[in-house]
Amino acid sequence: MSYEGKGPHGTQFFIECATDNSNRSVTNIKTIFNKNGGQLLNSGSLDFMFSRKTVIEFPVPDGRNLEEIELELIDAGLEEMHVDDGVVSVIGDCTAFAQLCQAVEALGITATRSSFRRVPNQPIELTEEQMLEVEAIVDKLEDDDDVQAVFTNLA
Repeated sequence: MSYEGKGPHGTQFFIECATDNSNRSVTNIKTIFNKNGGQLLNSGSLDFMFSRKTVIEFPVPDGRNLEEIELELIDAGLEEMHVDDGVVSVIGDCTAFAQLCQAVEALGITATRSSFRRVPNQPIELTEEQMLEVEAIVDKLEDDDDVQAVFTNLA
């Protein structure tokens, strides 16, 4: 099940759940939004605001040139590659999941994480104070047992 909602300060949420009781899940999520200045939206309301992407993460390989790795992965469907705090994030279209995983493995690199994510098409920036309000909603959503993933349009 997936649910969509809007929060304070123009934030948008896409929530993916695995549940044996959809009535319980929708009630819990709706309650979290209502108590925190948000609103649960109809299914499909925000789908166009997010793109499904393949994201593969691995530590920066010792002695390997990241540009060469990037060039090798372009043929497998790489769209973007970022390095942050010693972790390389390889991003491609959701249809390139298998090809990118195989290409990373063929380079002798062991991925620490590979997943599908919803990436915002128009990310927004918030002040520190606004972020605290939004993080409270995210934390409450993630604490729900049925919630598997929470995606927002935050930069």
